[in-house]
Amino acid sequence: RIEGALYTPGKVARGKAVEALREEVRKAILEKHPDADAFSMSQAFDYVQKKAFRKSILEKQKRMDGRGYQDLRQISCEVGVLPRAHGSAIFQRGETQALALTTLAPIEEAQHIDAYGGGEISKRFILHYNFPPFSVGETGRTGGASRREIGHGALAERSLEPMIPDENDFRYAIRISSEIMESNGSTSMASVCGGMLALMDAGVPVKGTVAGISVGLVTEHGEDRQLKRYELLTDIIGSEDHFGDMDFKLCGTDNGVTGFQLDLKLPGVSHKIMAEAIQRAKEARTKILGIMHGALDKPRAELSKYAPRIETIKINPEKIGALIGPGGKTIKGIVAETGAEINIEDDGSVHIYATSGEAMARAKEIIGGMTKEIEIGQTYQGRVVSIKEFGAFVEVLPGKDGLVHISELADFRVKRTEDVVKIGDMIWVKCIGIDDKGRVKLSRKAALKERAEKETGQAA
Repeated sequence: RIEGALYTPGKVARGKAVEALREEVRKAILEKHPDADAFSMSQAFDYVQKKAFRKSILEKQKRMDGRGYQDLRQISCEVGVLPRAHGSAIFQRGETQALALTTLAPIEEAQHIDAYGGGEISKRFILHYNFPPFSVGETGRTGGASRREIGHGALAERSLEPMIPDENDFRYAIRISSEIMESNGSTSMASVCGGMLALMDAGVPVKGTVAGISVGLVTEHGEDRQLKRYELLTDIIGSEDHFGDMDFKLCGTDNGVTGFQLDLKLPGVSHKIMAEAIQRAKEARTKILGIMHGALDKPRAELSKYAPRIETIKINPEKIGALIGPGGKTIKGIVAETGAEINIEDDGSVHIYATSGEAMARAKEIIGGMTKEIEIGQTYQGRVVSIKEFGAFVEVLPGKDGLVHISELADFRVKRTEDVVKIGDMIWVKCIGIDDKGRVKLSRKAALKERAEKETGQAA
C-alpha cells in the first residue's frame, strides 16, 4: 500500500495519499499500542517509505513519476513575460517553476562591500534567490533571506558569472531576482536556466548560454558495507532528493562546466560514479540548452526601452574643470536640464546614463558644445550676444564667443553694427583667426560667401 501511495501521479495528490496512509497507520498502531509516541510512529513510517522507494528504484526500475532513469521532466520556457522589466523569463520543469527578472543599472550602482578582511569591495553582478512559502503550498512569515536561499542564490550566481561580459564591454551593474513560484526539486537549477534567459532577454551580451541539472543517486550496500548496486537518476524531484543518497547539481555550457555542488548522505562516492554522473548531466544539459534556444537563441540586439542608456565620450582632461563648474554648478545644471546622470573620470572619459534617447542626445550635445574647441576655418551658426560700435560678439559654442568686426559683417561698407544684426539674431560666421591670447576672430562676410558658393555649386 505504501508503494501505491508513493507512486501516485502528481506531487499534491501523492502528498495527500501518503498523509492519508500515515494517518491510517497511526490510528491502527494506537489501537494496539495506546502509549506509542507520535515521533516514533512518524520516524517508523518515514523509514518504511524510504525502504519502499529504494526497492522500487533498484529492483523495479520505477521512478515516482513514471520516468526512466535518464528522462527529463517536461520543460517549457517563455521570455519577455513582464514588459516593464529590463529582462524576464519563466522556466518550468515539471512542477518546478522559476520567474527570473534582470535589472540593469549604471556601474556606479554596483553593490559595495565593507571588506574589512580584504577581498573584493564591489559586485557588479548579483543573483537573489527567493523561496516563498506558497511555492510549496504553505503559509509562513517572509523576512530576511534564509541560509538555504543564500546558498542556492550563491550557486546560481557563481554558475552564471563566467558568462557576464567584461566591465569595459558592458558598463552596467546587473541584478537577477529568481522568484520560485512552484517547487518540486531543483529550484536552484531552474534559477540558473531562468536567469540565463532573463539576461538574454535584457540584451546582456553574454559569452555563452548556461543550463543546470541535478543528478541523484540510490545505492544498496551489503553487510560488509561494500557497495552492491546503484542507480543514477537524472533530473530528480523533491522526494527523490529526500529519500536518495545524493543531489549533484551541475551547470555549464556546451563547452564546459561553470558551477557545481555535491550534496551527499554517504561517506563518499567513487570516481566511477562521479564520472557517470557528470556524463549524465552533460547529456541532460545539452537537451535543456536546445529547449532554451528554442525560446531565445541569442541575446536581444537592443536593450529594453526602460533600461538606462550608457554612452562614453572623451574630452580633453584640461576641460574637466570647466565641465564641472564652480562647486559643480555646471554639471548639476546639465543633469537638471536633461535628467541624465553624468560621471567624469580623470582621463577625460565622460560616462552618460539616460533613460531615453532624447535625454542622451541632449546631454551629449551640451557636453560636446562645452568641451569643443573653436577651429580656424570652420563655419558655425551662432547667436549675437553683444553689439559694439566696432562689431558684434557672437556665441558659436556654449560659453565660447568671438568678435565679428564691423568690416567683416557684410560685403559692403557698414556704418552701424545695428544696421546688420541685433542681439539674439542667429547668424552664420566663419572663424578666420585666434590670437595668442585666445581671442577669436569671426567673419560673417566670409561665411556668407562660402555658403553662396556651395549653393551655386549644388545648383550647377
